[in-house]
Amino acid sequence: MQKQTVAGPAPARRIKVLVIDDSALIRSLLSEIISRQSDMVVVGTAPDPIVAREMIRNLDPDVLTLDVEMPRMDGIDFLEKLMRLRPMPVVMVSTMTQQGAEVTLRALELGAVDFVAKPKIDIARGIDATSHELVEKIRLASNARVRRLNPFRPVPAPGQPALGSRISTEKLIIVGASTGGTEAIRELLLPMPPDAPAIVITQHMPAGFTRSFAQRLDSLCRISVKEAADGERILPGHAYIAPGDFHLMVQKSGANYIARLSDAEPVNRHRPSVEVLFKSAAQCAGGNVIGIMLTGMGRDGATAMLEMKRAGAHNIAQDEASCVVFGMPKEAIAAGGVDEVLPLDAITPRVLGLLREGDAVRHRI
Repeated sequence: MQKQTVAGPAPARRIKVLVIDDSALIRSLLSEIISRQSDMVVVGTAPDPIVAREMIRNLDPDVLTLDVEMPRMDGIDFLEKLMRLRPMPVVMVSTMTQQGAEVTLRALELGAVDFVAKPKIDIARGIDATSHELVEKIRLASNARVRRLNPFRPVPAPGQPALGSRISTEKLIIVGASTGGTEAIRELLLPMPPDAPAIVITQHMPAGFTRSFAQRLDSLCRISVKEAADGERILPGHAYIAPGDFHLMVQKSGANYIARLSDAEPVNRHRPSVEVLFKSAAQCAGGNVIGIMLTGMGRDGATAMLEMKRAGAHNIAQDEASCVVFGMPKEAIAAGGVDEVLPLDAITPRVLGLLREGDAVRHRI
């Protein structure tokens, strides 16, 4: 009688990673970190995009890690071609310099899922210190929703109707975002008219990158966009970005709102934290808030979004189909803090509609 065997569970599929960097040291360090993970395998390393192109065809990786400055073709040119012809998840490995920040933002605009900052000194120790962040972002990228690159959307024409001078300056738009958020925020802000209420934003981003992010948005938008400063008045027609490595809060000072920064401990592993911003808005602005939760991994801000709703805020979450990662919106919805779930391109029109409705109601009373 033939002995029967019972098949065990199929081995979990490992994430196939291709490392692209012109530095042999960086390729070795990244490969070592990735290979220590039981759910990942480095299928190859490439010193430049020309070599990488052939390896992508032959090895079919799930995720690329990509350096920016490389011989024969820089990472940005390669990324742009890749996202037009064969969209796939990419994690950028970027230098922590002003130029590095600007190039990284361009990479995110082109479709890179996320980035890891490469230290300027003691590279081996610095990269090892960020190993947890690196592998988490690779895992995240492997499940991210990646889209084929579309032509850059033009800035809305200056003739687009403004809200009108009677919109309450008391209103605040409070925004939280993480992975995929830089482009989601750009799409949210571009259609905003110059007389929009003040917008206060926490986007998970390290120190050194938020100022470039704010400057980039300011050059595109009709509202003013800046990195928030401690104690400054929060004004209509402006958007304020939480600086990297600082929590951003809203406080009331007489009839005005002001920005407060804090270097207190991370919340939900983040500084800046969406939870901190949303909680402050619930406490000081209540029913004058429109809350928006955009794409991102994890549940940062979910509990405080419910607090905002209970305080009278009207809250909107980005829908799954338009998110790069449907983590933070999903958790906010599950917590009961969301009034509406909308595609990204419908959020700003809805916000402007809510503001106009509020203006009309106020003047009927």
